[in-house]
Amino acid sequence: MPRLTRRAALAGAASLLAAPALAQPSPWGAVAEAARSLAQLHSVLVALDGETVLERAFRGPGLDRPANTKSVSKSLVALLLGVAIDRGAVPSVRATLAEVAPALVPPGADPRVGALTLEDLVTLRAGLQPTSGGNYAGWIASGDWVRDALSRPFVAEPGGRMIYSTGTTHVLGAALSEATGRSLLALARDWLGGPLGIEIPAWTRDPQGRYLGGNEMALSPRAMLRVAEMMRRRGEWEGRQVVPRDWVAASLRPVTGSPFSGLAYGYGWFLQSTPRGRMAIARGYGGQVIAAIPGGRLALAITSDPTRPARSGGYFGDLMDLIGREVLPLA
Repeated sequence: MPRLTRRAALAGAASLLAAPALAQPSPWGAVAEAARSLAQLHSVLVALDGETVLERAFRGPGLDRPANTKSVSKSLVALLLGVAIDRGAVPSVRATLAEVAPALVPPGADPRVGALTLEDLVTLRAGLQPTSGGNYAGWIASGDWVRDALSRPFVAEPGGRMIYSTGTTHVLGAALSEATGRSLLALARDWLGGPLGIEIPAWTRDPQGRYLGGNEMALSPRAMLRVAEMMRRRGEWEGRQVVPRDWVAASLRPVTGSPFSGLAYGYGWFLQSTPRGRMAIARGYGGQVIAAIPGGRLALAITSDPTRPARSGGYFGDLMDLIGREVLPLA
């Protein structure tokens, strides 16, 4: 065997130093594979410090086509309330339904109905029998969704415990329309869609023509990530304050809690304490998620099959595990 000379050894070492380093696998590849393994999940997008580090669509309509966000709509309507207060369209979160939209109060209604505050509505503490779950089909079959929601019996005192009900957020959306003289669609496009540069298609309307508050709004996954990033920036987007900074801060303060997931709930957003800070979560049926840590690094969006349930002890729990075990350690 020929002897390796000093010159040859030096040349070999130099060639090794000049060779490109072996590519290291991205840690986000492992997150993508974990997400792919969830058969119900359609897409996942993650941004850190405003830079997208992961965007994958495994199933469903893709990243740029609108997806039904289901009850993520409740969090979007909550943002519109914050803008409405900032613009003086409604006086404050403690204004009552009778003050803001007296025409919505059914004749002969329990006096507590008119005394419901916008805060009661946005925190799902109206105290009225819910319209969600097993009551949902009967509610949307009614001839007047607002009247039906406000004519239900009280099962708790207003401002008390959280009662998850799409009808409550629909009343809030209707109140915003009454106060501004504009449809919920127009408000969403003007106050969120335009500033964020995202499309908000028309969605379901009730028999009176009011856009459904609390369900059925559609956004593309990339648009959902923009909403998350705006929340991360405490309401700011590209130098413009889209949602008041103090409203985002107020949204992060726990007011009540979900009896199903155990998560705290603020102004339209579920709240989860994490090692990186408090995370705001918009959650929709089937596993639709917009989440962000305001003032932190993380913003994310997830879309899923909107026809299958996502219970806290089931698929939604899987999504929370994905975020907690796979995403947060990288954020």
